[in-house]
Amino acid sequence: MKVVGIIPCRYESSRFPGKLLALINNKPMMWHVYQRCLESGVLDKVYIAADDERIELEAKKLGLDVVMTSKKHSTGTDRVAEAASNIKSDYYVNIQGDEPLIDPEAIKLVADEIVNCTDPLVQATNAYAPLTNPSDVNDTNVVKVITDTENNALAYSRQPIPFPKSGEASYLRQLGLYAFKKSGLQIFSEQSPQYLEKVEGVEMYRLLEHGFRIKMIETNDDSISVDTVEDLVRVQSMM
Repeated sequence: MKVVGIIPCRYESSRFPGKLLALINNKPMMWHVYQRCLESGVLDKVYIAADDERIELEAKKLGLDVVMTSKKHSTGTDRVAEAASNIKSDYYVNIQGDEPLIDPEAIKLVADEIVNCTDPLVQATNAYAPLTNPSDVNDTNVVKVITDTENNALAYSRQPIPFPKSGEASYLRQLGLYAFKKSGLQIFSEQSPQYLEKVEGVEMYRLLEHGFRIKMIETNDDSISVDTVEDLVRVQSMM
């Protein structure tokens, strides 16, 4: 079974344009993500999915495998799906390009779970971690998830779910780390966003709203997403 990692890299980030090329220890951020992917030991190949020649050029200079994709994609997974259409594999792992501190073990966990999955309705796995910072509960930039008894995703929301009507609630944070069966990524690319995906801005609803399952995988990963220059400074100091 072949497992490929794809790192979607969009240049025009709204809050921090060009952040994938921002230097950390004299290497661009995407290089560090690429190394974490290699360290996972579970990926047969890793690719940068670029939408800009500046990213493509830098990737080639660093010896990273890179494919060009359209600038028009609305989500990272749409970009991964386009890249995957030209990369033969049985499974694809979507790793965010702005998380240079991502835990390689988390990548391995989501990949292993989808490879070993025998449920035909489960088309993807998605990492999560217990939400421990109280301020994150009401932060709409932090996506919360609730699951069924078999740890399949029931719903995602930027609002706190579940609502603590009958006692104290515990919250789970969805992480932007996904692994897809080849069929799951194809389903994702062929379906159009529906109501919940549009209103919540959570791309994994693309599968849920069309009747498929997503297995949630608990990890210890608590990596920092670099969305601003301040985030970059924080990560630089940590590394």
